[in-house]
Amino acid sequence: MYDEPDNVRKLHIKPIPSLGGLGIFIGFIFCLLFGVNLSNAPEFQYYFASFLILFFIGLKDDILVLSATKKFIGQILVALILIFKSNLLITNIHGFLGLSEIDNTLSFLLTLFTIVVITNAFNLIDGIDGLAGSVGTVSSLIFGIFFIVNGNYSYAVVGFGMAASISAFLFYNFQPAKIFMGDTGSLLIGLVNSILVIKFIQAAPYYKFSAISASPAVGFCILLLPLMDTLRVFGIRILRGRSPFSPDRNHIHHLLLDKGLSHKNVTLTCTASAIFFAVSGFLLQRVGTTWLILGSSSVFFGVIYCLHKTRRRSPIQIVRREVVRSRETKEEKLVRVNSL
Repeated sequence: MYDEPDNVRKLHIKPIPSLGGLGIFIGFIFCLLFGVNLSNAPEFQYYFASFLILFFIGLKDDILVLSATKKFIGQILVALILIFKSNLLITNIHGFLGLSEIDNTLSFLLTLFTIVVITNAFNLIDGIDGLAGSVGTVSSLIFGIFFIVNGNYSYAVVGFGMAASISAFLFYNFQPAKIFMGDTGSLLIGLVNSILVIKFIQAAPYYKFSAISASPAVGFCILLLPLMDTLRVFGIRILRGRSPFSPDRNHIHHLLLDKGLSHKNVTLTCTASAIFFAVSGFLLQRVGTTWLILGSSSVFFGVIYCLHKTRRRSPIQIVRREVVRSRETKEEKLVRVNSL
């Protein structure tokens, strides 16, 4: 129930409660129960089942620790429920690489990949105070605004409900964090955003008010930061012969911390970047799906390259040691004063 410091990757130095995701889950479910007309949205019964399964997977991992393999199997199960029971599928990629309608096999594989990767993406960027929550709030809010503008109130409630639940949690999660969301929260945020982006890709080109022909690219831009950072880190780990779920210090927040930025500034920088990519996606949609995805990816990797080239190698450990020494010195002084 507490996240223990490990003196290697984790940046806190004292145990911190890790069940903040419980509050996010409860708040979000209440929003759906009171805001969605379930008789007009039968697929939501399977969404609830998926949320509940992933909630217990995350809760068990936060309390007892679950292996990456078991978590992955659970995520696959959830994805299969969404695909086969709620008919959540990407059937059209709207011009990406010259393709539009795709066959059933490719549709299934692409949807499965999208759900699993985005679910893990928010889990993996949850490395510093406020980051996953802030980025998740931005993406959920953008989807919510888009759906309500176009009259899709059920999915607007999903977006706004998720954003509101995270926002309440963030009050206690910004540095210095009093509580972490744990896997219970980060996996839920990722799953909800995967559902929202798939619905966005499928429906956005056909809305009368604000149709978006390059919906896969715009959806990609909305989630670019967690999505590309996860795919990049997965690729690095696999190329080095390691499990894609093995921990390291290659995430974008680690690179920014190694530049000397504070937790708060890293979170603000990443959140501002997420907003930048999302807004750019909407503004530049006319360049087409393929070019927008390639262009935004190039900008992301260009920034990563610059951060790598100017990276300082281990300042976090140095800072942590100094903080620990400083606190130990203060405690020793207090003991001396009390003994007088």
